[in-house]
Amino acid sequence: MDIFELDSAFVLHTYARRKIAFERGENATLFDQNGDDYIDFASGIGVNSVGHGNGRLAAAIADQASKIIHSSNLYTIAIQARLAERVVRLSGLDARVFFANSGAEANEGAIKLARKYGQNSGRFEIITLRNSFHGRTIATLKATGQEKFHARFGPFPDGFVYAADTEDVLRKIGGRTAAAMVELVQGEGGVLPLDEEAVRNLAAELKKRDILLIADEVQTGVFRSGEFTASIGYSIEPDIFTLAKGLGGGVPIGAVVTTKKELFEYGDHASTFGGNFLSARAAYTVLEILEEIKNSGKLARTIGYFARKNGEISAKYPRLFLGEAGVGLMRALIAKDDLIQQAVLERAHKERVLVLRSGGSRVRMLPPLTISKEEIDLGFQRLDSACRAADF
Repeated sequence: MDIFELDSAFVLHTYARRKIAFERGENATLFDQNGDDYIDFASGIGVNSVGHGNGRLAAAIADQASKIIHSSNLYTIAIQARLAERVVRLSGLDARVFFANSGAEANEGAIKLARKYGQNSGRFEIITLRNSFHGRTIATLKATGQEKFHARFGPFPDGFVYAADTEDVLRKIGGRTAAAMVELVQGEGGVLPLDEEAVRNLAAELKKRDILLIADEVQTGVFRSGEFTASIGYSIEPDIFTLAKGLGGGVPIGAVVTTKKELFEYGDHASTFGGNFLSARAAYTVLEILEEIKNSGKLARTIGYFARKNGEISAKYPRLFLGEAGVGLMRALIAKDDLIQQAVLERAHKERVLVLRSGGSRVRMLPPLTISKEEIDLGFQRLDSACRAADF
Protein backbone atom coordinates (compact mmCIF):
# COMPACT_ATOMS: atom_id res chain seq x y z
CA MET A 1 0.00 0.00 0.00
CA ASP A 2 1.16 3.54 -0.70
CA ILE A 3 0.50 6.30 1.81
CA PHE A 4 -2.83 7.28 0.24
CA GLU A 5 -4.11 3.70 0.32
CA LEU A 6 -3.03 3.38 3.97
CA ASP A 7 -4.86 6.60 4.80
CA SER A 8 -8.03 5.42 3.07
CA ALA A 9 -7.91 2.00 4.70
CA PHE A 10 -7.15 2.93 8.30
CA VAL A 11 -8.16 6.56 8.97
CA LEU A 12 -11.84 7.37 9.52
CA HIS A 13 -13.30 9.14 6.51
CA THR A 14 -14.18 12.47 8.13
CA TYR A 15 -12.21 14.57 5.63
CA ALA A 16 -12.46 14.56 1.83
CA ARG A 17 -8.69 14.70 1.48
CA ARG A 18 -6.72 15.68 -1.60
CA LYS A 19 -4.06 13.20 -2.66
CA ILE A 20 -1.16 15.28 -1.52
CA ALA A 21 1.23 14.70 1.38
CA PHE A 22 3.41 17.58 2.51
CA GLU A 23 6.87 16.66 3.76
CA ARG A 24 8.46 19.95 4.77
CA GLY A 25 7.93 23.68 4.78
CA GLU A 26 9.79 26.98 4.83
CA ASN A 27 7.76 29.87 6.27
CA ALA A 28 4.69 30.16 3.97
CA THR A 29 5.94 27.62 1.42
CA LEU A 30 5.17 23.89 1.61
CA PHE A 31 6.76 21.04 -0.34
CA ASP A 32 4.91 17.84 -1.19
CA GLN A 33 6.05 14.25 -1.71
CA ASN A 34 7.14 15.11 -5.25
CA GLY A 35 9.09 18.19 -4.24
CA ASP A 36 6.51 20.59 -5.69
CA ASP A 37 6.14 23.87 -3.80
CA TYR A 38 2.84 25.39 -2.65
CA ILE A 39 2.29 28.90 -1.31
CA ASP A 40 0.34 28.49 1.91
CA PHE A 41 -2.47 31.03 2.29
CA ALA A 42 -4.21 28.65 4.74
CA SER A 43 -1.59 27.94 7.46
CA GLY A 44 -3.30 24.75 8.62
CA ILE A 45 -6.61 26.66 9.01
CA GLY A 46 -5.02 29.54 10.88
CA VAL A 47 -2.68 27.41 13.00
CA ASN A 48 0.85 27.86 11.64
CA SER A 49 1.06 31.46 12.79
CA VAL A 50 4.87 31.65 12.62
CA GLY A 51 5.10 29.62 9.43
CA HIS A 52 6.59 26.21 8.70
CA GLY A 53 10.04 25.11 9.81
CA ASN A 54 10.47 28.14 12.07
CA GLY A 55 13.94 27.77 13.58
CA ARG A 56 13.18 29.46 16.89
CA LEU A 57 10.04 27.41 17.48
CA ALA A 58 11.75 24.17 16.43
CA ALA A 59 14.69 24.85 18.76
CA ALA A 60 12.38 25.61 21.69
CA ILE A 61 10.35 22.43 21.11
CA ALA A 62 13.48 20.29 20.78
CA ASP A 63 15.04 21.80 23.89
CA GLN A 64 11.88 21.23 25.91
CA ALA A 65 11.42 17.68 24.61
CA SER A 66 14.95 16.83 25.70
CA LYS A 67 14.11 17.86 29.29
CA ILE A 68 10.48 17.13 30.14
CA ILE A 69 7.35 16.98 28.00
CA HIS A 70 4.61 16.29 30.53
CA SER A 71 4.05 15.96 34.25
CA SER A 72 0.28 16.65 34.58
CA ASN A 73 -1.40 19.66 36.13
CA LEU A 74 -1.15 18.10 39.60
CA TYR A 75 2.20 19.92 39.82
CA THR A 76 3.33 23.47 39.10
CA ILE A 77 4.52 23.93 35.52
CA ALA A 78 6.83 26.96 35.41
CA ILE A 79 6.56 27.64 31.68
CA GLN A 80 2.75 27.41 31.92
CA ALA A 81 2.75 30.09 34.61
CA ARG A 82 4.99 32.32 32.48
CA LEU A 83 2.76 31.72 29.46
CA ALA A 84 -0.35 32.64 31.46
CA GLU A 85 1.31 35.87 32.63
CA ARG A 86 2.19 36.77 29.04
CA VAL A 87 -1.33 36.05 27.75
CA VAL A 88 -2.86 38.18 30.51
CA ARG A 89 -0.41 41.03 29.90
CA LEU A 90 -1.08 41.02 26.15
CA SER A 91 -4.84 40.96 26.76
CA GLY A 92 -4.72 44.09 28.94
CA LEU A 93 -7.21 42.49 31.34
CA ASP A 94 -7.07 41.58 35.01
CA ALA A 95 -7.57 37.87 34.37
CA ARG A 96 -6.48 34.28 34.86
CA VAL A 97 -6.03 31.51 32.30
CA PHE A 98 -7.00 27.85 31.98
CA PHE A 99 -5.16 25.85 29.31
CA ALA A 100 -6.81 23.14 27.22
CA ASN A 101 -5.93 21.27 24.01
CA SER A 102 -8.10 22.91 21.37
CA GLY A 103 -10.56 25.65 20.51
CA ALA A 104 -13.56 23.42 21.09
CA GLU A 105 -12.26 22.52 24.57
CA ALA A 106 -11.57 26.18 25.33
CA ASN A 107 -15.15 27.05 24.34
CA GLU A 108 -16.45 24.18 26.49
CA GLY A 109 -14.58 25.74 29.41
CA ALA A 110 -16.13 29.12 28.66
CA ILE A 111 -19.60 27.54 28.58
CA LYS A 112 -18.98 25.90 31.95
CA LEU A 113 -17.83 29.20 33.43
CA ALA A 114 -21.00 30.91 32.21
CA ARG A 115 -23.21 28.12 33.54
CA LYS A 116 -21.58 28.34 36.95
CA TYR A 117 -21.87 32.13 36.96
CA GLY A 118 -25.62 31.94 36.47
CA GLN A 119 -26.22 28.89 38.65
CA ASN A 120 -27.40 30.66 41.79
CA SER A 121 -29.93 32.75 39.85
CA GLY A 122 -31.20 29.90 37.67
CA ARG A 123 -29.57 31.31 34.52
CA PHE A 124 -27.95 28.87 32.10
CA GLU A 125 -28.81 29.94 28.55
CA ILE A 126 -26.13 31.22 26.21
CA ILE A 127 -27.04 33.31 23.18
CA THR A 128 -24.93 32.82 20.05
CA LEU A 129 -25.17 34.25 16.54
CA ARG A 130 -26.47 32.71 13.35
CA ASN A 131 -23.61 31.63 11.07
CA SER A 132 -21.34 31.20 14.10
CA PHE A 133 -18.97 28.28 14.60
CA HIS A 134 -17.76 27.27 18.06
CA GLY A 135 -16.50 23.68 17.76
CA ARG A 136 -17.27 20.02 17.13
CA THR A 137 -18.00 18.68 20.61
CA ILE A 138 -21.67 18.10 21.44
CA ALA A 139 -22.04 21.35 23.43
CA THR A 140 -20.01 23.56 21.09
CA LEU A 141 -21.72 22.03 18.09
CA LYS A 142 -25.08 23.05 19.56
CA ALA A 143 -23.66 26.49 20.34
CA THR A 144 -22.81 26.81 16.65
CA GLY A 145 -25.57 28.78 14.96
CA GLN A 146 -25.67 26.76 11.73
CA GLU A 147 -28.33 24.08 11.39
CA LYS A 148 -26.25 22.05 8.93
CA PHE A 149 -23.90 21.11 11.77
CA HIS A 150 -26.72 19.80 13.96
CA ALA A 151 -27.98 16.97 11.76
CA ARG A 152 -27.48 13.37 12.95
CA PHE A 153 -25.90 14.12 16.32
CA GLY A 154 -28.82 14.89 18.64
CA PRO A 155 -30.17 15.04 21.19
CA PHE A 156 -28.17 18.08 22.23
CA PRO A 157 -27.91 19.78 25.62
CA ASP A 158 -30.44 22.54 26.23
CA GLY A 159 -29.56 26.14 26.83
CA PHE A 160 -28.51 27.68 23.50
CA VAL A 161 -30.45 30.46 21.81
CA TYR A 162 -29.62 31.87 18.36
CA ALA A 163 -29.77 35.54 17.42
CA ALA A 164 -29.65 37.06 13.95
CA ASP A 165 -27.21 39.82 14.91
CA THR A 166 -25.90 41.75 17.91
CA GLU A 167 -29.09 43.82 18.21
CA ASP A 168 -31.14 40.63 18.17
CA VAL A 169 -29.02 39.31 21.04
CA LEU A 170 -30.50 42.03 23.22
CA ARG A 171 -34.02 41.10 22.11
CA LYS A 172 -33.40 37.44 22.94
CA ILE A 173 -32.27 38.07 26.52
CA GLY A 174 -34.57 36.48 29.07
CA GLY A 175 -34.65 35.49 32.70
CA ARG A 176 -32.49 32.41 32.03
CA THR A 177 -29.74 34.18 30.03
CA ALA A 178 -26.29 33.74 31.54
CA ALA A 179 -24.06 34.85 28.66
CA ALA A 180 -23.71 35.80 25.02
CA MET A 181 -20.92 34.20 22.98
CA VAL A 182 -19.75 35.85 19.75
CA GLU A 183 -17.01 35.64 17.16
CA LEU A 184 -16.07 39.24 16.40
CA VAL A 185 -15.16 38.06 12.91
CA GLN A 186 -17.11 34.96 11.89
CA GLY A 187 -14.60 32.63 10.24
CA GLU A 188 -16.44 29.53 9.07
CA GLY A 189 -19.53 31.69 8.61
CA GLY A 190 -17.95 33.75 5.84
CA VAL A 191 -15.15 35.97 7.25
CA LEU A 192 -17.77 38.42 8.46
CA PRO A 193 -16.60 41.19 10.84
CA LEU A 194 -19.31 42.35 13.24
CA ASP A 195 -20.15 46.06 13.27
CA GLU A 196 -17.87 47.81 15.77
CA GLU A 197 -20.42 50.23 17.20
CA ALA A 198 -23.00 47.46 17.56
CA VAL A 199 -20.48 45.27 19.40
CA ARG A 200 -19.55 48.05 21.81
CA ASN A 201 -23.22 48.71 22.47
CA LEU A 202 -23.80 45.00 23.09
CA ALA A 203 -20.88 44.83 25.53
CA ALA A 204 -22.18 47.83 27.48
CA GLU A 205 -25.74 46.49 27.66
CA LEU A 206 -24.64 43.03 28.79
CA LYS A 207 -22.54 44.56 31.55
CA LYS A 208 -25.53 46.61 32.74
CA ARG A 209 -27.66 43.46 32.90
CA ASP A 210 -24.97 41.33 34.61
CA ILE A 211 -24.78 38.96 31.63
CA LEU A 212 -21.35 37.64 30.63
CA LEU A 213 -19.79 38.45 27.27
CA ILE A 214 -17.74 35.58 25.82
CA ALA A 215 -15.51 36.41 22.84
CA ASP A 216 -14.62 33.32 20.82
CA GLU A 217 -11.15 34.37 19.62
CA VAL A 218 -10.07 30.89 18.53
CA GLN A 219 -9.52 32.12 14.98
CA THR A 220 -9.19 35.90 15.48
CA GLY A 221 -6.79 35.76 18.44
CA VAL A 222 -2.99 35.62 18.68
CA PHE A 223 -2.50 38.67 16.41
CA ARG A 224 -4.51 37.24 13.50
CA SER A 225 -6.62 40.43 13.48
CA GLY A 226 -3.56 42.67 13.82
CA GLU A 227 -4.00 43.03 17.58
CA PHE A 228 -3.43 40.30 20.16
CA THR A 229 -7.21 39.83 20.23
CA ALA A 230 -9.95 41.23 18.04
CA SER A 231 -11.55 42.42 21.30
CA ILE A 232 -8.73 44.96 21.64
CA GLY A 233 -9.44 46.23 18.14
CA TYR A 234 -13.13 46.53 19.00
CA SER A 235 -12.30 48.36 22.26
CA ILE A 236 -14.25 45.93 24.44
CA GLU A 237 -13.32 43.93 27.53
CA PRO A 238 -15.04 40.53 27.45
CA ASP A 239 -15.61 38.64 30.68
CA ILE A 240 -14.23 35.53 28.97
CA PHE A 241 -12.32 35.00 25.77
CA THR A 242 -10.93 31.84 24.21
CA LEU A 243 -7.80 31.15 22.18
CA ALA A 244 -6.38 28.19 20.25
CA LYS A 245 -5.31 27.71 16.59
CA GLY A 246 -2.30 30.02 16.19
CA LEU A 247 -1.32 29.98 19.86
CA GLY A 248 1.00 26.97 19.62
CA GLY A 249 2.17 27.46 16.05
CA GLY A 250 1.09 23.90 15.27
CA VAL A 251 1.39 22.33 18.72
CA PRO A 252 -2.15 21.76 20.09
CA ILE A 253 -3.11 24.19 22.85
CA GLY A 254 -6.20 26.20 23.78
CA ALA A 255 -6.88 28.78 26.46
CA VAL A 256 -9.80 30.17 28.45
CA VAL A 257 -9.06 33.66 29.75
CA THR A 258 -11.47 35.21 32.25
CA THR A 259 -11.76 38.23 34.49
CA LYS A 260 -13.99 36.13 36.78
CA LYS A 261 -10.85 34.89 38.47
CA GLU A 262 -12.44 33.19 41.47
CA LEU A 263 -15.34 31.52 39.67
CA PHE A 264 -13.70 28.16 39.05
CA GLU A 265 -12.69 26.33 42.23
CA TYR A 266 -10.59 23.23 42.80
CA GLY A 267 -12.14 20.32 40.90
CA ASP A 268 -14.48 22.41 38.74
CA HIS A 269 -12.53 21.85 35.55
CA ALA A 270 -9.45 19.95 34.39
CA SER A 271 -7.34 18.85 31.45
CA THR A 272 -4.75 16.09 31.47
CA PHE A 273 -2.64 17.51 28.66
CA GLY A 274 -3.67 21.18 28.76
CA GLY A 275 -0.73 23.57 29.06
CA ASN A 276 1.88 20.88 29.58
CA PHE A 277 5.59 21.64 29.28
CA LEU A 278 5.79 21.07 25.52
CA SER A 279 2.68 22.98 24.44
CA ALA A 280 3.30 25.85 26.87
CA ARG A 281 6.91 26.24 25.72
CA ALA A 282 5.78 26.27 22.10
CA ALA A 283 3.07 28.85 22.79
CA TYR A 284 5.42 31.06 24.80
CA THR A 285 7.91 31.06 21.92
CA VAL A 286 5.17 31.81 19.37
CA LEU A 287 4.05 34.82 21.42
CA GLU A 288 7.65 36.04 21.70
CA ILE A 289 8.03 35.94 17.91
CA LEU A 290 4.67 37.51 17.13
CA GLU A 291 4.98 40.27 19.74
CA GLU A 292 8.30 41.22 18.16
CA ILE A 293 6.88 41.53 14.63
CA LYS A 294 3.84 43.38 15.99
CA ASN A 295 5.96 45.92 17.90
CA SER A 296 8.35 46.41 14.96
CA GLY A 297 5.50 47.40 12.65
CA LYS A 298 6.23 44.48 10.33
CA LEU A 299 2.88 42.80 11.01
CA ALA A 300 0.94 45.96 10.11
CA ARG A 301 2.94 46.32 6.87
CA THR A 302 2.29 42.68 5.97
CA ILE A 303 -1.44 43.06 6.65
CA GLY A 304 -1.64 46.19 4.53
CA TYR A 305 0.21 44.63 1.60
CA PHE A 306 -1.76 41.38 1.69
CA ALA A 307 -5.08 43.25 1.87
CA ARG A 308 -4.09 45.44 -1.09
CA LYS A 309 -3.15 42.44 -3.23
CA ASN A 310 -6.42 40.71 -2.30
CA GLY A 311 -8.37 43.83 -3.27
CA GLU A 312 -6.58 43.94 -6.62
CA ILE A 313 -7.64 40.36 -7.42
CA SER A 314 -11.23 41.13 -6.46
CA ALA A 315 -11.31 44.23 -8.68
CA LYS A 316 -9.65 42.43 -11.61
CA TYR A 317 -12.30 39.70 -11.80
CA PRO A 318 -15.71 41.38 -11.36
CA ARG A 319 -17.44 38.45 -13.08
CA LEU A 320 -16.18 36.19 -10.27
CA PHE A 321 -16.25 38.34 -7.14
CA LEU A 322 -18.52 40.83 -5.43
CA GLY A 323 -15.65 42.19 -3.38
CA GLU A 324 -13.32 41.20 -0.55
CA ALA A 325 -13.78 41.03 3.21
CA GLY A 326 -11.96 40.52 6.47
CA VAL A 327 -9.57 42.06 8.97
CA GLY A 328 -5.86 41.57 9.59
CA LEU A 329 -4.59 38.40 7.94
CA MET A 330 -8.05 36.89 7.98
CA ARG A 331 -9.26 37.73 4.46
CA ALA A 332 -11.69 36.46 1.85
CA LEU A 333 -12.77 36.92 -1.74
CA ILE A 334 -16.57 37.03 -2.01
CA ALA A 335 -17.48 34.80 -4.94
CA LYS A 336 -20.78 35.44 -6.69
CA ASP A 337 -22.00 31.91 -6.03
CA ASP A 338 -20.90 28.48 -4.79
CA LEU A 339 -20.04 27.25 -8.30
CA ILE A 340 -17.55 30.07 -8.76
CA GLN A 341 -16.17 29.49 -5.27
CA GLN A 342 -15.61 25.82 -6.08
CA ALA A 343 -14.01 26.61 -9.45
CA VAL A 344 -11.56 29.06 -7.85
CA LEU A 345 -10.68 26.58 -5.10
CA GLU A 346 -10.00 23.81 -7.61
CA ARG A 347 -7.93 26.01 -9.90
CA ALA A 348 -5.99 27.46 -6.97
CA HIS A 349 -4.99 23.96 -5.91
CA LYS A 350 -3.78 23.18 -9.44
CA GLU A 351 -1.79 26.43 -9.45
CA ARG A 352 -0.26 25.40 -6.10
CA VAL A 353 -1.64 28.11 -3.79
CA LEU A 354 -3.57 26.88 -0.75
CA VAL A 355 -6.82 28.68 0.08
CA LEU A 356 -9.90 27.66 2.06
CA ARG A 357 -13.66 27.41 1.70
CA SER A 358 -15.91 29.52 3.92
CA GLY A 359 -19.63 30.26 4.20
CA GLY A 360 -21.38 32.70 1.92
CA SER A 361 -19.37 31.54 -1.13
CA ARG A 362 -16.17 33.00 0.32
CA VAL A 363 -12.65 31.97 -0.67
CA ARG A 364 -10.88 32.33 2.68
CA MET A 365 -7.21 33.13 3.36
CA LEU A 366 -5.36 32.72 6.67
CA PRO A 367 -1.65 32.97 5.79
CA PRO A 368 1.15 32.66 8.34
CA LEU A 369 1.64 35.99 10.11
CA THR A 370 5.33 35.78 9.16
CA ILE A 371 4.64 35.46 5.42
CA SER A 372 7.17 37.36 3.30
CA LYS A 373 6.46 39.91 0.57
CA GLU A 374 7.94 37.51 -1.97
CA GLU A 375 5.61 34.71 -0.84
CA ILE A 376 2.62 37.06 -0.98
CA ASP A 377 3.56 38.12 -4.52
CA LEU A 378 4.02 34.56 -5.74
CA GLY A 379 0.84 33.39 -4.02
CA PHE A 380 -1.25 36.10 -5.65
CA GLN A 381 0.39 35.46 -9.03
CA ARG A 382 -0.80 31.87 -8.75
CA LEU A 383 -4.21 32.92 -7.48
CA ASP A 384 -4.47 35.32 -10.42
CA SER A 385 -3.80 32.42 -12.79
CA ALA A 386 -6.45 30.36 -10.99
CA CYS A 387 -9.02 33.15 -11.29
CA ARG A 388 -8.18 33.67 -14.96
CA ALA A 389 -8.80 29.96 -15.60
CA ALA A 390 -12.05 30.06 -13.59
CA ASP A 391 -13.33 33.24 -15.32
CA PHE A 392 -15.73 31.40 -17.61
